[in-house]
Amino acid sequence: MWTYQNPVRIRFGAGSLNGIGDLVHGRAYCLVTYDEPIFHDMAQRIAVTAGPAALTIDNVVPNPDFHMLAEACALFAAAQPVPEVVVALGGGSVIDAAKVVAAGGNGFGAVKRYLEDGAGEDALTSIPIIAIPTTAGTGSEVTSWASVWDTDTGRKYSLSRRSLYATDALIDPELMLGMPRALTVSTALDALSHSLESIWNVNGNPVSTNHAVNAATEILDSLPGLADDLGNLDLRVRIARAATFAGLAFSNTKTALAHSISYPITLRHGTPHGLACSFSLPMVMRSVIGASDACDTGLRRILGSDLLAGAERLEEFLVNLGVSVDKADYGIDDEEWRGLIESAMTGERGRNFIGSQERVVESLGAAKR
Repeated sequence: MWTYQNPVRIRFGAGSLNGIGDLVHGRAYCLVTYDEPIFHDMAQRIAVTAGPAALTIDNVVPNPDFHMLAEACALFAAAQPVPEVVVALGGGSVIDAAKVVAAGGNGFGAVKRYLEDGAGEDALTSIPIIAIPTTAGTGSEVTSWASVWDTDTGRKYSLSRRSLYATDALIDPELMLGMPRALTVSTALDALSHSLESIWNVNGNPVSTNHAVNAATEILDSLPGLADDLGNLDLRVRIARAATFAGLAFSNTKTALAHSISYPITLRHGTPHGLACSFSLPMVMRSVIGASDACDTGLRRILGSDLLAGAERLEEFLVNLGVSVDKADYGIDDEEWRGLIESAMTGERGRNFIGSQERVVESLGAAKR
């Protein structure tokens, strides 16, 4: 028995940003975005068709933390008129921040209490969200959770509520044309991780696996070309579509071991999220071969009948993109690595993993090349 559900209405295609006015539909809106010239230009395009924002929150930084989010929620709570909808324009950090604002319409205190204690859900707000991703990878536009970082204590939280699904995701690959190579590769590898982790996942189902196979196959096929030709709109479309399918896959399964390992790597070593969660994928894949017929079948659809050779192909794919699979290159020694794995296996995302800690440890050498 299995179920699959995703309530987000998706509008996909080059030039689809021009339809934002129809989605806002005359409502007062809060725009959450970055304070950068390219996003100022995009915000102006939105204002032309949807009217000026009632409030603009543009203090978003990568991996939004308690301090930044408290400021954003305070701005929203003080806004007049009160925004009726939140429009998120940016990458995963912007969309996650927008979700926190949508839940913290009365201030960040309620969100903080809910994250830390699981209490006070009735104090959270449920403001509609329109998500406009400008990167291809995070999938946050089609999920019901947001990553929230407490940098003071070194903890990462996941704010998860059904009301955090966007009502609409407007995915316009033209907005991604200016993305630099490093960000293009990192975000696409995040989507690849979403795909594979939804396959070796206790919550996997035939629909999520089909989405994951489609996404991973497209990323493996098109990302190397895009990395060398960043202005290629056709390849941008393919990667954006793949990231959307990856989001639809893990929106029902959540992530697993590689993501669980990645969070402290980002916090401790400053490794970009897409790299932190993807460099270990070949090692994790080797450890999971034979653990599940459904998983093996899904991986074979992506990487061929010989799964050990497929893991080698996956490793070569990363290395050819300039991504090291050696943990030492991220500042991680053997002792920390083993501790990361042990901790990750018992974490919320690690418990989604179908493999065993013993098999993962056996595969450690694959991450030392």
